[in-house]
Amino acid sequence: MATLLRKIGLIRLHDRDTEDPKHHQGSLKGTKGNQKNNANKHCQTANETNLLSTPEIKARKLDQQGKDKPTGKDKQGKEAKEKQQTGGGGSKAPSASSVPPLAPHRQHCTQVRTRRLMKELQEIRRLGDNFITVELVEDNLFDWNVKLHQVDKDSALWQDMKETSTEFILLNVTFPDNFPFSPPFMRVLTPRLENGYVLDGGAICMELLTPRGWSSAYTVEAVMRQFAASLVKGQGRICRKAGKSKKAFSRKEAEATFKSLVKTHEKYGWVSPPISDG
Repeated sequence: MATLLRKIGLIRLHDRDTEDPKHHQGSLKGTKGNQKNNANKHCQTANETNLLSTPEIKARKLDQQGKDKPTGKDKQGKEAKEKQQTGGGGSKAPSASSVPPLAPHRQHCTQVRTRRLMKELQEIRRLGDNFITVELVEDNLFDWNVKLHQVDKDSALWQDMKETSTEFILLNVTFPDNFPFSPPFMRVLTPRLENGYVLDGGAICMELLTPRGWSSAYTVEAVMRQFAASLVKGQGRICRKAGKSKKAFSRKEAEATFKSLVKTHEKYGWVSPPISDG
């Protein structure tokens, strides 16, 4: 056994002694070369670190980063595209059906009001008894000046009109957006009247001119005939007092008076004149 072990040891020594010295040197060179390369790499990294600390390289690096960074337009375009795809950041984009139309109810009411007033204007102009005539205020179809030419010829008011050479009683009638479903606002302009249910500012106290008493079936001609009857029933007269007769009625005053009388009558009821009169 000992002899066998000595033989194995001799063989290993022989192999080591007979090994190619060039190969051994190459291995050493390779090891040295790797160490040298690693050293070179370390030096280059150190050099780059040192160089990048200079202001020029820093500026160059920032410039390169600016080129790589997307511009504002590109960013906005990208965000817009993402919003289109995602529906605006989680919320759904409004569809055409969800966008409400532009005030269709108001447009419909305007069309109804226009057709109704055009029809009434034509009918009034066809009247043969010269009961009333109409002039548009500055060609506005929704603002009328109405001349009442006739009242009861047996009344004191008619006598006043003859004595003062008053050919007509002038009224202003304005029509709201939802006419004929809401009443017009009507007031006396000239002459200045007393009694006859004509109040301050030329406001007219008639139930049918209020939302509660109004009906869309009423025409302007019918309203004017009712007004002429209420003037006579209320013993209306043309004011002849010095100074007061020349004072013009005010729309602002008429509107305030009308609102006040409507509240009063809604509280205590309408007694003069009833709708059935006239």
